Amino acid sequence: MNILAIDTSNYVMGVAVVKDGVVAGEYVTHLKKNHSIRLMPAIHSLMEETGISPEELDRIAVAHGPGSYTGVRIGLTTAKTMAWSLDIPVVGVSSLEAVARQGAFFDGYVCPFFDARRGLVYTGLYKENMELEKPEKNVLMEDWLNELKDLDQKVLFLSQDISVHEEMIREVLGDRAVLPAFPYHYARPSLIAFAGAEMEAGSVHELVPNYLRLPEAEAKWLAQQKEN
Repeated sequence: MNILAIDTSNYVMGVAVVKDGVVAGEYVTHLKKNHSIRLMPAIHSLMEETGISPEELDRIAVAHGPGSYTGVRIGLTTAKTMAWSLDIPVVGVSSLEAVARQGAFFDGYVCPFFDARRGLVYTGLYKENMELEKPEKNVLMEDWLNELKDLDQKVLFLSQDISVHEEMIREVLGDRAVLPAFPYHYARPSLIAFAGAEMEAGSVHELVPNYLRLPEAEAKWLAQQKEN
């Protein structure tokens, strides 16, 4: 199976091509640049480099959130458009799971998270086999850490935003918190491809963003409608 994987859900932009279970190529950047301008050239370049044409693709896997609202939409729109035009399946993989898979062999719990501002994070808790121990949610980091404090195992924290919350993590969890070197904090698109290969594909039109919370503009509009 030939799979194209796409991730633009956060600052990390990633593209990977996996051929029959082998990573043929992978492109990852961590830059505050416009994904909408850089994504298609990256896809074109990587597919050309790995010697695979669009017609040879069997599936597309895309990180569908949570994360940046704009970033999630860019990745989803690109993946769905390509899948529709090529008449191939497309599957959505949790952006948090994509990060968590970096710690798949950790003997304990794996906690991926993204900073959501104002003390909030998008997060969830995974077991070693990548099953969810606690569901993904948008929550105050302080409340989340106090919840994890009751666990009897070490917790591996993975996040591109680790520096924002590192002090609080260490203060609340002490030596039960494991924070690895920076390369492990960034999602790899090839892991999204492998996760996507195991999933059952639905309709292109059924694949929607997984924001975990409403965009601010939509939340304000709903609140206004309620008042009216």
